[in-house]
Amino acid sequence: MEIPRLLDGRLKFRHLILVDALSRQGSVVGAAAELHVTQPAATRSLHELEDILGVALFERRPRGVTATVFGEAFTQHARAVLAQLTQAGRHVVELADADRGTVIVGTHLAGSNVLLPRAITGIKKERPYLTVIVREASPEALLLELEAGRVDFVVGRLTAPSDERMVRRKLYDESVELVVRAGHTLVGRPHVELAELVDYPWILPGGETALRREIEELFTRYGFALPLNRVETTSFLTVRQLLLETDVVAVLPSLIIRDDPRIVRLPVPLDPIGHSVGLTLSATRTLSPSAEVLIRSLEDIAADMAPQGSPGETSGGAPGETPEGAPGDAPGFRVDQ
Repeated sequence: MEIPRLLDGRLKFRHLILVDALSRQGSVVGAAAELHVTQPAATRSLHELEDILGVALFERRPRGVTATVFGEAFTQHARAVLAQLTQAGRHVVELADADRGTVIVGTHLAGSNVLLPRAITGIKKERPYLTVIVREASPEALLLELEAGRVDFVVGRLTAPSDERMVRRKLYDESVELVVRAGHTLVGRPHVELAELVDYPWILPGGETALRREIEELFTRYGFALPLNRVETTSFLTVRQLLLETDVVAVLPSLIIRDDPRIVRLPVPLDPIGHSVGLTLSATRTLSPSAEVLIRSLEDIAADMAPQGSPGETSGGAPGETPEGAPGDAPGFRVDQ
């Protein structure tokens, strides 16, 4: 098989954008809607790209499309190209105006309550016109956003090692706690057994998260099935409101509840469950000056967060859960839902 000539003028940026959308949407209809083109136009562009490469990138199925091994490989390269171009444009703008710029950070539950808001507050004092955009999503979605250059880096739980695509950098260690509202009947007891909690309503993280898998292993180890009365969510606003209004039991990182006296930790040891919080960055992309400023602020804040841990390199890696909500009243700050 000959190497395709990808620089002869036939390959267009719209082809790269299309395969990224197809991989995420899983259908031509969904990709066309996202890109604001007609379905026939999207299909035609896909056929053009497959003719250029000489292989089928997607398998057509009754309910959508699935990437072939060629499609998965090419999509990864397409996202890297798009990410580099996005970064190049922003880098030029920031060099032209050093006091301004934009940094886009992805986040999920761990690190979102204390670390990230404090770091943003710190850099806004020095650079009030730097725009910080916080995007909250599932760990898997954030990794795709990072890969495609739509976020600069991710702050959250590290659960995988660094590899040729992603670099994971530990900032601190954090415990995971079982928590309830302050007026719960179990509050004040010196010790609570897990068996006593099985019949209470629970809030569990989504099945796609590492924390959920660890909770399932914990229940299995003690010979219990998961509680039947449960809500599954990674939205911290939802978790907090349910905690305050009901007798639900929730699993949360310890820093999430540290400054809220209405939410109380139960004395149930979860020693096997804990995590490192840190940064996930692209291994192949140069950070913008604005992103580097925010990362330095995050590292400074994390260094003062003893006894949770100290910053440093780690072989631990990517994300865990998702929140919603963070302080948003500083100039140039917004949260993308």
